[in-house]
Amino acid sequence: MPDVCLARGTKRKLTQRTLLQLNFCSRLKDTFDSSESKDLENSVVQKGLDSNPVWSTTPQFSDLGELKENDNKRHRSDIGLDSVIYNYIDSSAKNINDDMASYETSSSSSSLLCKDEMPKHDITIAMDNISGLTVETFIVGRKFSGQEELNIGTSISLLRDPDNVNDSNAIKVLSKASGCSKVLGFIPRKLAQYLSPLIEKHCISFEGYVTSVPKHSLDAVPIQIVSQIVIPCGEKEFDDQQAFRSLWKDVLQAVESAKTFPPSMAKYQRNFCFLIQEVLASNPHLFTDDEKTFLGSFTSLSDDCQRIFVRLYTRKGPWFRMCNISYPEVLDPEQAVRGLSGYICSFDSTIELHDDGVMKEVLNLLIVSELREISSMRMKQITRLQNRHQGTRKQDLISSLLSSYEDGLCPLLKSAILNKTGTCVRISSKAESLVWRALRLFFLNGEQDLSAFLLVDLGIVKYPTYNCIISDQIFSDLNDLLAYEEAIEVAQIMDEALDDNNSRLVLRCISISNSRLSISCSRSTQSSASESAPTFISCLSASWVYSKVVLLGISFLERESRYNDAVHLLKRLLDGFTCDRRRGYWTLRLSVDLEHLGRLNESLSVAEDALLDPWVRAGSRMALQRRVLRLGKPPRRWKTPCYSEAIKRKIIEVHVQGRPLNSVTGMKSRFYGEDGEQCGVEQLALQYYAGEGGGWQGVHTESGIWLTIFGLLMWDIIFADVPNVFRTRFQTAPLDLETESFYVMRKNLIESHLEKITSGIAEEILITSWESHVGVGCRGVNWDRHSLSELRAAVTCIGSRCLASICRHLAQDYRSWSSGMPDLLLWRFYEDYKGEAKLVEVKGPRDRLSEQQRAWLLVLMDYGFNVEVCKVGPASK
Repeated sequence: MPDVCLARGTKRKLTQRTLLQLNFCSRLKDTFDSSESKDLENSVVQKGLDSNPVWSTTPQFSDLGELKENDNKRHRSDIGLDSVIYNYIDSSAKNINDDMASYETSSSSSSLLCKDEMPKHDITIAMDNISGLTVETFIVGRKFSGQEELNIGTSISLLRDPDNVNDSNAIKVLSKASGCSKVLGFIPRKLAQYLSPLIEKHCISFEGYVTSVPKHSLDAVPIQIVSQIVIPCGEKEFDDQQAFRSLWKDVLQAVESAKTFPPSMAKYQRNFCFLIQEVLASNPHLFTDDEKTFLGSFTSLSDDCQRIFVRLYTRKGPWFRMCNISYPEVLDPEQAVRGLSGYICSFDSTIELHDDGVMKEVLNLLIVSELREISSMRMKQITRLQNRHQGTRKQDLISSLLSSYEDGLCPLLKSAILNKTGTCVRISSKAESLVWRALRLFFLNGEQDLSAFLLVDLGIVKYPTYNCIISDQIFSDLNDLLAYEEAIEVAQIMDEALDDNNSRLVLRCISISNSRLSISCSRSTQSSASESAPTFISCLSASWVYSKVVLLGISFLERESRYNDAVHLLKRLLDGFTCDRRRGYWTLRLSVDLEHLGRLNESLSVAEDALLDPWVRAGSRMALQRRVLRLGKPPRRWKTPCYSEAIKRKIIEVHVQGRPLNSVTGMKSRFYGEDGEQCGVEQLALQYYAGEGGGWQGVHTESGIWLTIFGLLMWDIIFADVPNVFRTRFQTAPLDLETESFYVMRKNLIESHLEKITSGIAEEILITSWESHVGVGCRGVNWDRHSLSELRAAVTCIGSRCLASICRHLAQDYRSWSSGMPDLLLWRFYEDYKGEAKLVEVKGPRDRLSEQQRAWLLVLMDYGFNVEVCKVGPASK
């Protein structure tokens, strides 16, 4: 069924936004006017959450990876992400083979063969019986050969190419015609990985012939090869026989997987097909029958159709001129577009240019010279009128033409546009919305898209090794998912309304979100299932998105001094989300807004009650404590709170004088360093501590080095086997890292690991982790910013007990404490490889500590760290 709220084609943006941490990935930024505001009401407000029938089936989880002997549930992905292992708890789960043959030098992808449908290979063949066995495969990498003309039946042979710089397992395919041995291409990389040891170690050769000739000269060429033993093997050791059987099994599986995704598929085409098939296999209950048929039919389209669609989907759009669509891997773009009925819509007549918005989009396809030609072809009167107003910029020309058309002065504009553009095409709204949904379900965020595959293929990004143990669905049914999509739609409109300063539309979004929250909160109160949902899964819910929209609305209302409205919404959030780490910030805002309204007693009571809330943490807790001390003076309160002395503790201050470069309010302070070069206050402080400040070494890092140390020391804990926290192969952290469940679910593992750190082997753990995982993505770990020697020095000088305390603190509440750490980490060594560390928060002339920074400094003091505040200012005259 169609998703009305997604029909406008605004789901993918060209630039990634960080608003709400949703990064909507919409296609094109729309401008919302009054008519679109009305459209918002029609498509979102009036759309009931229960207006869609539920497609509910038993989840059939798909498992990715090559089947391993005696292990039917755990598999290793091989799409260039061989670090990810999937393990689905559902006993009826279907396993998906992910062993795709390579295309030229590409990484492999997935075959969607189910566990019960895997071919039954005969791996009991002895080495002496290998002669005469046939294998069907392909010649790839044709562009790297002399592109010898091929015919069906052309004789070939295989030759190892151990000196190949791209692949040490490379195998050349040679032509045997007329006695010449010209290189025709190569065996696919995945298959060559297993054939090369058979050729080198087990004395087996392969010859064969071409079975089919592709239309495109660079496409993979189907071949059949036959095995033959060069030297009789006789009796082999048992280990050799076992190794041979294992290799032959891998050969047959590589061949079978290549049948589903042949090497002729371009990388981006293969990745897209894999994504669609994986989403349909893992989430069948989140698509209607019609939607599953529509998406599932994509893989049955011709290669050219698939390539054109993926190419256009990843381009800016929304409209494309057919005359400009040309790709070397597509033989006939026009025929391919015709084969994409339902996936692509087009227009080639003036009747279809009925909408002013479409006309403007199509006008943007024209270059300036074409727009001027259209203007010059109008009647003299119109031309003179346009020359007075149109200007020379493209958008001015477009505005002038549209204005003339609306005034009736340019009635033939549609035909003039069509004469210039010819046939134009765009992705259909149905395909747009369903592919957007598939991307969301596959990546579970808006930050990643198809380019994530490319980054892996190119080796730019490496993902860590972890097991996906999936027992719960994120979205229980289609209604649940559609509600989430609708919430994102509202959030995106809110985003753009704020960008455009459209106050009326902002208020409308606030109203919609508030009403949706009311419905959602009443339902969650009645449903025990929703209460048991883990926090990291509830973040992927409509209510969570609406809460972010409401919070943005609160900031807007506060800027407009509408504190009563802001107070009402803050109370709604606090009533609706009783177990949420954001409660501290919400309560602080509520207390501040009540003070703005002159309701001081209520403001004080709110702050006092918040300090009893276990979800109020870090800087927000510190700020509320300080508010209580400020507002709770006699006669409002006579008793001093017990935490009074703790938060009033003095933090050592050091004053450093320098020669200022600028003293402008609102600009970052700049000074001349001791070497005469310009620098910031942090660099000046580092110079001071390296010299007269005590001979310290160190780095300006803020939270960076701490998160890197935490990631390296806790690597095995972060990527431990915990159900439902790893759901895709593109994660750099578990879904629950920034929630309270991270520590709770791994408490025994964490405490056991921290005991090892406390015992003094932190540096050994750090070195092992660095050498094992260097370059692999992990949340918080920055491989480029800090060297191993710096990290070793820091870990050694910090001390094992302090280090364990910091790691425990971050494990218990990573989200609240992953920011606000001191600017400088300093260390210095004594004899016998012993040392000490110091943490310094640096402040310029007009800076002061934030509540989060103050909270961190006090926590570090409690853990036994040497901390101080360095205040940099101009030298006294």
